[in-house]
Amino acid sequence: MPTRHSRGVYGANVGAPRLLDLHDKHDIPATWFVPGHTIDSFPEISAEVWDRGYDIQHHGWSHTGPATYETKEDEKADVDRAIDSIVDLTGRKPTGYRSPAWDYSENTLDILDEVGIEWDSSKMASDFEPHWLYGGWSAPEDGAYDRGEPTDIVELPVSWQRDDWPALTFTWARPHRMGYVSEDSLFQRYYDQFDWMHENVDDGVFILTLHPQVIGQAHRISRLEELIEHMNSKDDVEFEEMDAVATEFRENN
Repeated sequence: MPTRHSRGVYGANVGAPRLLDLHDKHDIPATWFVPGHTIDSFPEISAEVWDRGYDIQHHGWSHTGPATYETKEDEKADVDRAIDSIVDLTGRKPTGYRSPAWDYSENTLDILDEVGIEWDSSKMASDFEPHWLYGGWSAPEDGAYDRGEPTDIVELPVSWQRDDWPALTFTWARPHRMGYVSEDSLFQRYYDQFDWMHENVDDGVFILTLHPQVIGQAHRISRLEELIEHMNSKDDVEFEEMDAVATEFRENN
């Protein structure tokens, strides 16, 4: 549908430049998880993200939930295609992965290991503390959940509570998703979670998931800047690319 497509065009043409300018203004690094389809469709702004010094990592090619693929081969083909798009743009393979819709299939972990992914940011087993990603889990309907065993892939945890999309984006689909949460409530949630982490978690990692077509709306950029300034007001807070955070965790664990 053309109207739905236009939201993506807005993200590339309007939202992304605003975010880049904001991060440049405050000299703050950022990690962009860009689907290969987006790189191929909007090569100019994708190249600008990279050329202005921001990291680009893996987010699938078609933004298809891994669990919807019928075979491992189909899923891996999408993963490989996204790697090709990133390599063509940046000249290097991605080290990190964020699954579309934070979804995994029974094959995803094996695929990530096969293609050399070193860290993931799709899981919610912690809120502010990196850890090793677990594999070999099982969840039988008639038996106890088995978490499995830790792998050598670092997990940088995410949360729907720190994602702008479900709260602010109306989705014209069945069922309709309204996305009309009060912006005051959403940003207060960000402040409250950050402040709690700052006071209670040693070396905590606060990960916001933001979409250019959502947070890039003009007035929201101003509110995001106020949040950044609040974070920067703390003496012991640093902004880092996620690859650097994963590397530090690996070296110390």
